[in-house]
Amino acid sequence: MARKQKSAAPASELEAWQLSIPCSRTEALAIEAESDDMLGDWSGMPALSTREVDENSPDAWLLDAIFDHEPNADEIEAVLALVPGADLSATKLERLPDTDWVTQSQSGLDPVAAGRFYIVHDDAAVVPAGHVAFNIPASRAFGTGQHETTRGCLLTLEQLALSGHRFGNIADIGTGTGLLAFAALSLWPRAHAIASDIDPVAITVTAENAERNGVTLGEGPGRLLLRDAPGVDDPLITGLAPYDLIMANILAGPLIELAPGLCAQLAEGGSLILAGLLNEQADAVLAAYRKEGMRLAGRCDHGHWPTLHLRKRRRFGWRRRARWQARHHGDAPGYGSL
Repeated sequence: MARKQKSAAPASELEAWQLSIPCSRTEALAIEAESDDMLGDWSGMPALSTREVDENSPDAWLLDAIFDHEPNADEIEAVLALVPGADLSATKLERLPDTDWVTQSQSGLDPVAAGRFYIVHDDAAVVPAGHVAFNIPASRAFGTGQHETTRGCLLTLEQLALSGHRFGNIADIGTGTGLLAFAALSLWPRAHAIASDIDPVAITVTAENAERNGVTLGEGPGRLLLRDAPGVDDPLITGLAPYDLIMANILAGPLIELAPGLCAQLAEGGSLILAGLLNEQADAVLAAYRKEGMRLAGRCDHGHWPTLHLRKRRRFGWRRRARWQARHHGDAPGYGSL
């Protein structure tokens, strides 16, 4: 999964020290959401990033804290407190070479091909002919396209387009870097779209990436609205519902918790793409959504990470009129597949 950095990074080509602490995937995601509040504020606050050690061991992650000075005992203790019960014998503190560590950390990200989509991470990358390219640098938010969950979502979006689905009102919940929203708009360029995230840093990153990739922000056909909000409990998100396509690439626990809210915002017959869950979590996630009137329409498995495509049964109607109104939403087609 893509790395996510929090706090200001040490200046390039200066002394830098890295404290690496083993953690679980669940701990890594919790740190990403709350590390700023947990660390508080001090002079020389480290840059934090989490990374998956081995895709074949999906729960083995590392927390890296990078300081622009050799950290003292109190600073080390503060970072260790982010991972209660960490294996101290496997924790490592080392001085990094005197180099531009930010550029070096991003240089190892290879381009990612997912169907017609080609994700690059720097301006110098060469894009093969016939691909839709997005430049998503490694950054402070999840979603550079490196992880199987993002790849699965991109392939699912492409398959929906190839099978004739057309969408006019799209929501990307937990957008990270904005990549999935960008991809959806490239497939359905007249759609209305909104991307939200609980982390305001992710919304800032998405805005930067939108400018980098020529995605127009704002309200209207082919434009992307951004919203800093937890889940779907937000007046703007609910006010623009019902959606005919919702994407949520987060975690199994939040997906189960969000099932009633996500399904309530989906038009009858609409499509829901879920990812961020492990194979062994798929049954529990599906059970939560079947209770809300959803059915499994497709599944895309990549390693340990399935991507689920669900459809809302038409007997579970939306509480408001779901008929498409061109005068309100432009000339995009009706909800769901045709």
